[in-house]
Amino acid sequence: MITHPKPQELTEAVARWIEEIRPSLDPRNAFLARVAANALAAVTRELTMGEQAQAAAVERLEALLGHGGTYAALNWELCEELRAGQMDTATPGLLMALRANVLDQLAIDQPTYRHEAS
Repeated sequence: MITHPKPQELTEAVARWIEEIRPSLDPRNAFLARVAANALAAVTRELTMGEQAQAAAVERLEALLGHGGTYAALNWELCEELRAGQMDTATPGLLMALRANVLDQLAIDQPTYRHEAS
């Protein structure tokens, strides 16, 4: 089994290389290189934090819905319950679970986003 380089090591290496050559590029390509480096950084965060964030979301959704399932199935069910009016902001634990799920996703997608402290 090949253990190195790991996917996150590859994305980090390519992002570092892009940042290294970016100053020598014309303005348009420098901008596009920055976009590419940012995309690679998001992929790296997804690789390093995504599995844990999804597992935590599943635990929250299972507690909220009262049974187990996959993230996709639980999330779909929650959406259906909200659409049907069977759950709302008065549902115990709903807002806390949604907030935690959103903050975990923001940590991956937009890590510099400033939100109110918990």
